[in-house]
Amino acid sequence: MRIRHIKNAEEIVDSHPLVITEPSSFKGCWSKKVFGNDNPLYLEIGTGMGTFIRESAVANPEVNYVGLEMNSTVLLKSIRRYEGKVREEEGLSPEDDAPILRNLRFIRCDARLICDFFEKGEVDRIYLNFSDPWPKDKNANKRLTSPMFLRRYKEILKEGARVEFKTDNRGLFDYSVETAREEGWKFSVLTYDLHGDSVLSEGNIMTEYESKFSAKGNLINKMVIMAD
Repeated sequence: MRIRHIKNAEEIVDSHPLVITEPSSFKGCWSKKVFGNDNPLYLEIGTGMGTFIRESAVANPEVNYVGLEMNSTVLLKSIRRYEGKVREEEGLSPEDDAPILRNLRFIRCDARLICDFFEKGEVDRIYLNFSDPWPKDKNANKRLTSPMFLRRYKEILKEGARVEFKTDNRGLFDYSVETAREEGWKFSVLTYDLHGDSVLSEGNIMTEYESKFSAKGNLINKMVIMAD
């Protein structure tokens, strides 16, 4: 679905306190300098409308979350939805400033640059939720589970840390499973029906797409792979 660009979205996003505009300056010290603690650092690459990362941050205050989103309009919509939700929960008026979650920040960037922003072994977990499938073969390198990206993840993940990937797109999922195996990742979870498994689905936080697609009867695929 084509998203209509919001005028001045880049400027609005970059001026927001949730957004880190110079991420490379925190390479190697995200938890300490951005969040002021030594808590684990989790990334979501491609945050969409932000439901997953916001609910994750609320549910796990002992974890630091950073969401990466390249599309400024999508990120702005995500931030506005976040603010609206917080105001609703806090009983605030639309004119009131929404409190900022201390353990959540965003970066407006191309995910290919993650090794410029995070030090080797700095990240504890990566989430990929309903990523763009880029179905044409000529665009395979743009898939967030392509060999290029999987190698970048290994660079920034701690030893034994994991990548969690969910999608309803079976073609993309099969590609991702094959690619992860070829790249030497270890699997701890591999399911073609996440919601049909009561153990795996317990505590699952759904994204907007996940709610929409599962309501239509689409099976949700999930894999969890470990950095060797």
